[in-house]
Amino acid sequence: MQFLNPIWLFAIAALINPVIIHLWNIKPGKTLKVGSISLMTSAAQKSSRSFKLNDVLLFLLRCLLLTLLAFLLAMPVWRQYLSAAQTKGWLLIPKESIKEGYNEFKPTIDSLTKAGYEFHYFNKGFIKADLKQVLTDAATQTNPEPVNYWSLIAQLNDQLPAAMPVYLFTSHQARHFTGNKPSIASNVHWQTYTPADSLSTWIESAWFTNTNAIKVVEGNSKPSGTYFTSYIIQSGGGANAVFTVNINNGKPEISLKNSDQKAIPIDTNSLRIAIFTDKHSTDATYLKAALDAVSNFSGHKTIIKQYSDAGQIPAAQNWIFWLSEKPVDINSLKKTINILNYEPGQVNNTVSWIKTNGAFSVAGQQCFPALYKLVKDGATNLQPVWLDGYGNAVLNMQQNQHTTSYHFYSRFNPAWNELVWSDGFPKLLLKLMTVNHNAHQMTQHDRRVMDQQQLRPYVIPSVKNTDAHKITIQTDLTHYFWLALVFVFFVERSLAHKNKLVPKNG
Repeated sequence: MQFLNPIWLFAIAALINPVIIHLWNIKPGKTLKVGSISLMTSAAQKSSRSFKLNDVLLFLLRCLLLTLLAFLLAMPVWRQYLSAAQTKGWLLIPKESIKEGYNEFKPTIDSLTKAGYEFHYFNKGFIKADLKQVLTDAATQTNPEPVNYWSLIAQLNDQLPAAMPVYLFTSHQARHFTGNKPSIASNVHWQTYTPADSLSTWIESAWFTNTNAIKVVEGNSKPSGTYFTSYIIQSGGGANAVFTVNINNGKPEISLKNSDQKAIPIDTNSLRIAIFTDKHSTDATYLKAALDAVSNFSGHKTIIKQYSDAGQIPAAQNWIFWLSEKPVDINSLKKTINILNYEPGQVNNTVSWIKTNGAFSVAGQQCFPALYKLVKDGATNLQPVWLDGYGNAVLNMQQNQHTTSYHFYSRFNPAWNELVWSDGFPKLLLKLMTVNHNAHQMTQHDRRVMDQQQLRPYVIPSVKNTDAHKITIQTDLTHYFWLALVFVFFVERSLAHKNKLVPKNG
């Protein structure tokens, strides 16, 4: 027996609770009647305690109950090794789309099932199941997080012999393909389809503008791409044909009409931005002008202030732009959600450009601002956001517990680059400041699809050794542990109730 989430086995440490409850037994003191205390001397007060195991059966049942719960959370499976000759092949469908996938390829799947192919879920562990029984289950399988098909296909490649045929049936939505395309040696026949819910419309964000109107960003996603549309709902403008605005517990929220999607809150807060600088006042001027342009475009209530003393920066900032080579102090980090700071270090002259993922374009053609100076990047474990033409970091991101830090290896100055002279500079800042906004919601509603050639993994000659002719199959044991858990729980409750009713001698 093995576990798919073994980290939950640490929950067995909860056994300390029944141990303490059953072992810790405090005996009350005895009262002695005496005629007079005049001849008795004072003595230090003493208490009597003893460690004695009471209700042994109840104690064992509670320990077993906690152990079963830990095993259940760890997702137990029974792993078996079979010879490749014992299995005709596998057919796999993701658990969250089992019915739709079957209906799309029903003739092919039925033929494979009759030919002796085993059905397995295309999910972590590749659990074997009875396809007929799964299809008769009326419950709809859901998965809040998109499954990464490329990661799963790489795991499948390690688990099966290269010569064994595998038939895989999935959707080809882009949200299921992240990271690098894997290289496999398995004999995989991958067929894809476009899901029925191939169109999605949702509210990405909404906020009050400087004129007390509501600006709404509506997202629309379909197989060909995702785009966003902005709407302005004027204050007192009457009913809106697209959106519904309500007050819930004193807070405004907005939703799409004729939609079952959950309403989202309307942001009533101001966006607070602080610019700190000591000697880079010119840089601060360029930056503030770009941030003003961002504020005017978005219409979001924005407060932008510049400081020369970091101690004067108020708390609860959304952004701090630290235009200084001085290290960011801990107090300033506690005052903001995001911070961008100038990185100190050795300055190198260069002839390159800044790659900014499409923020700059001329006549529909993507272009990049020139780069003249760059601080040498000494960090190797940070996520790059902007790069130069040689692949060196211009801007890195570091996600901390409470703050997202951006390390800038150039400057907002024309002597360093042409960034601040470009019309795309405000657009770049807007993209940077909203990159992590509603990322989960964006992934959830993404309906873009990938071409069949794009999603297929690279096929390489088999490099598996000749001993690897065994197939690893896993059988889900969670339903057995559920039954055991319920049984032990009822026995424990019955015994505990019985002990309360039986008076103890003493």
